[in-house]
Amino acid sequence: MSDPCVLVLDADPPPRLDRLAGRAVITHSDESSLPGLLPGADVLLVWDFLSDAVRAAWPGPGPRPRWVHTASAGVDRLLIPELLASDTVVTNARGTFDGPIAEYVAGVILAMAKDLPGRWEAQRERRWAYRETEKVAGTRAVVVGSGPIGRRIGETLRALGLEVELVGRTARAADPEFGRVHGNDALPGLLRGADWVVCAAPLTPETAGMFDADAFALMRPTARFVNVGRGPHVVEDDLAGALREGRLAGAALDVFADEPLPADSPLWELPGLLISPHMSGDTVGWRDDLAAQFCDNFDRWIAGEPLFNVVDKERGYVPGEAL
Repeated sequence: MSDPCVLVLDADPPPRLDRLAGRAVITHSDESSLPGLLPGADVLLVWDFLSDAVRAAWPGPGPRPRWVHTASAGVDRLLIPELLASDTVVTNARGTFDGPIAEYVAGVILAMAKDLPGRWEAQRERRWAYRETEKVAGTRAVVVGSGPIGRRIGETLRALGLEVELVGRTARAADPEFGRVHGNDALPGLLRGADWVVCAAPLTPETAGMFDADAFALMRPTARFVNVGRGPHVVEDDLAGALREGRLAGAALDVFADEPLPADSPLWELPGLLISPHMSGDTVGWRDDLAAQFCDNFDRWIAGEPLFNVVDKERGYVPGEAL
């Protein structure tokens, strides 16, 4: 029996797959070569997880990969009708980014509460600009997304003394860590009492555009918003209007509808907005962690064992990763 073909949709730097030597034929592709190589692949590793190339290249009837793994938590760039209808298994990088993203969220909340951007600006101008800052302990955070990332964010914020309300796809009354998880229908009421709103939900048809003018209108003028989910969760023009008009005290965005964010985007100049280039989960060594996770799953695939992180293709997330 010949070795299986693992096709890698590359990004720079490519993944370290030395563990597969002698057990798989590794083939690398870019967006232009992907359509011709896909039908001959047994496994597709979407290393360039910001690419939409799979959407255009996925073959119709006939040979196709039996397993697709994306080196990201989000799978929305993959789930086209042809892939949904196929028997191809899809897995994601669930678990790799939980801690780093939680640290990022805690960092930006502390930075906004302590006005660190303002302190750096005053230092550049050599101004001794005394001011009082805010306590985060005792404030209330609403975390939208009750999967592993949202839960780790909630745990980290609680360690800082924040009161955390977790929102998921469906309500759960006896959560072992948070007491309860609110259903999505409770979100409007929770927004009214929140000091911090953090979006860490998967992107599905139900969650696209969930933070729009109506949602921001419910929030206090002193509240701040953080998005580490997906760019399309937010109607960016509505967020811009809330910040410009002082109806929202601040925001931090790590993800955007259009990435990379164009240099002429008005978001760059919004008051009170902290922008980071889709890096909240990327810490030193993160690519090696992603490659090791794929190799661990490859070991299971070769052995005929159940794969980790199998995505429910209809729902768009791994079961247990509720909204």
